Order: sequence, then C-alpha cells, then structure tokens
Amino acid sequence: MRNVKKKLLVYAHYYYPDVASTGQILKELCEGMKDKFDITVICTVPSYSGKVDGKYTVDKYYNENINEVKVIRVKVPEFSKENKKSRIKNLLTYFFRAVWATLKLEKQDYIFTISQPPILGGALGVIGKLVKGGKLIYNIQDFNPEQTMAVGYSKNKFILNFAMAVDKFSCKIADKVIVVGRDMQETLKNRFKNKNVPKNVFINNWIDEKEIYPLPDNDEKVIAFKRKYSLEDKTIIMYSGNIGLYYDLENLIKVIGKFNDREDVVFAFIGDGSKKLDIENYVNEHNLTNVKFIPYQDKKDLIYSLNSGDIHWVVNAKGIKGVSVPSKLYGVMAAGKTVFGVLDEGSEARLIIEDCKCGVCIEPGKYDFIYEELKKVIDNIHEYKKLGIRGKEYVDKYIKKDVAIQKYSSEILCED
Repeated sequence: MRNVKKKLLVYAHYYYPDVASTGQILKELCEGMKDKFDITVICTVPSYSGKVDGKYTVDKYYNENINEVKVIRVKVPEFSKENKKSRIKNLLTYFFRAVWATLKLEKQDYIFTISQPPILGGALGVIGKLVKGGKLIYNIQDFNPEQTMAVGYSKNKFILNFAMAVDKFSCKIADKVIVVGRDMQETLKNRFKNKNVPKNVFINNWIDEKEIYPLPDNDEKVIAFKRKYSLEDKTIIMYSGNIGLYYDLENLIKVIGKFNDREDVVFAFIGDGSKKLDIENYVNEHNLTNVKFIPYQDKKDLIYSLNSGDIHWVVNAKGIKGVSVPSKLYGVMAAGKTVFGVLDEGSEARLIIEDCKCGVCIEPGKYDFIYEELKKVIDNIHEYKKLGIRGKEYVDKYIKKDVAIQKYSSEILCED
C-alpha cells in the first residue's frame, strides 16, 4: 500500500525568490521536509523590497510549484518601508487574502506558521487550525510586540496590549512553539509568568554550509565584487542584511563617522530597509567618503559578498535580547569571517560568538567603547581576521542545515 504523506500548510509571508532571510530559511525548510510531508505554502507575491514584479500585478492569486512544493502567492499592494500606512495596508491585504486561500484548501494534518507579519502570522496559524484542523506549530522568529516596544516604534498602550493578548492567545492555541534562541525561551516563560507556559522547544536557524563557505582572498569572483564596488586594497568592515529598525544603525553610523580620515578602511552596507535613507542622509550631510551602499545580492552571489568583508557587523539595538536573533550571524560564521558584535550580554547571538570565540562583542549603546574596540580591531586587522575560522568550525559542528531541518521534522511529527 502506498505511503500517503501528511499534509502540511505553511504560512510563510515571504518566500523564495524574495531576499528576506525568513523566506530563504522557509524555502530550505520546506524543500528539506518534502519527503515527509505534502507541503502547501501561502505567501505574498515577491515584494520584500516594496515593489511588485509586473508579472504578479494582474491576478489576486498565483499557483506555482517550486521543487515539488506547492506555492500559493497572494497579490499585495506595493508599499514604502518608511510609510506606516502603506505597510499596514500591505500586511492586512496579505492576511485576509491568505485566509481566503486557506478556506479553499482541503483538510490539513499540520499547520506551520511564523511570527511574520508580526501578530498576524500567529493569528493566521490559529485560523488555519480552526478551519482546516491539524496540529499548529508556531515558529517565533521575532517576539512582538516586545520588539516594537524595545525600539519605541509604537507607544500606543492600547495597541501594544491588544497585540500582546493576540499573540499570547496564538501561543496558547499552538500545539508547540518553536523559538530560535535560548534567550527567547525565557521571554516566552516571562510572557506567561512561568505559569501554563506553552509547550516549546529551541532550534537555531541555520546556514547552508554547502552554499556559504570560506574562499581565498584571490578568488576571481571575490576580487570582481570588490572591484565593482571600489573596495579594493581596503580593510572592509561590512554590514550585510536588513537596514531596519532593530539594529541601532542610525547611531552606529555616527561611530563610523569618526573613522572618516582612514583612507585604508571602507564601511560597506549591503541591503535595504526602513533606516537606509536616514543613514544615507547622514553620510551625505557629513561627507563620509569611506562608506559604501551596495544593493542586496542574489543568493547565488552571497558567498562572494560575504567573503569580501574582513570584519562583519552583527548588531541589535538595546533591549532586543530574548526578542530575536540576527540570522546574518550564521552566514558570516559560515564564510569564516570575524564578527564585530554589538549585542546584549546573554543574547543568543552573543552566546554563540563567545562560545566559539569567533569575534568580539560590546554592549549596545556603549558608543565610546564601540569606537575604541573598533579602532583596536582595525589597527590589528591581521590578528583579528584569524578569529573568523572558528565560526566556520562551529557551524560545521552545530549549525548544519540538514541537522536543523531534521529537528524541525521530528518536532512536528512528534505532535501526533
């Protein structure tokens, strides 16, 4: 008798080819579990940048099959990351159209949702469970409203309290909550004051160590990347990823400005986000000549951009401990590059860096200390560059993609 695979519905928000880190992770997760589950993903049309590709502007729904994973894409309006109203309209459109797409599906054995969009991701999972049955697995990549509160994005107590109540309800309804950091398990416990805490487990995010790995300095494509963006013959301090709200970059750029007389150093920002324009304006207003802005790189080219950096920023704003884990850390480590961490003591990313000694860490907000430590690293760059290979060794030992995906499969299946 043929073995019928269990049906798994995944709410992904962003999914490949979008460059959002969660979209890449969920693609690898779904494709890694397709031998065990019949998977359907509900996500937006590619739109992480705020723009929607022309081929996705006609219909409200698009059905695709990507490497044996069924993908239902819902059309959303374009938005600006600097405009709250357009952002909210975009998110609500995804939410309601995802609900409608869910209603048209057959019964499911499992529902898997992530904490994006904030609050709505968890609510989608609850709705999916109620209307399609199955066990609900809630994967919290970022705790909200805690993240919003930490950076002061909203101070409306009614909205924040309502958001907290909704997301706590999603956690309660879930058959299992999966978080991506040890510190995040503490946040979950604190939400429920250590009483009736939902069943939960911690699994690190990962990097595909077969796609990102150390390359020699004389690699032709690394050299070509440096040449393209005028990074040759410089010490390259790189930030690669979302230039958004939760990283305190608008203050760290002021620290970077103190190195404007260093013609031997370049600070490269690769990516986009809601704070990019603010940082660009600061750079222009203060005539910072050694700061470069570079677009997001295609996934196939990420290995070359990451290998181009000598030192990589991995940062979070003050108060983000226990709220999220910067997934850029895993790519930096896999490339064998040294980490310059601005992270709360006891946060998951900092625990990993300190455990394998692949870089240095300073508390967020201590800008004078950050400057002094950064100056020390730059002045002794050849010694500090040697630390990075320890991160690669740690990835190979503890954070391999196949190991993490197997953990997810096991945690989902054990809910039967």
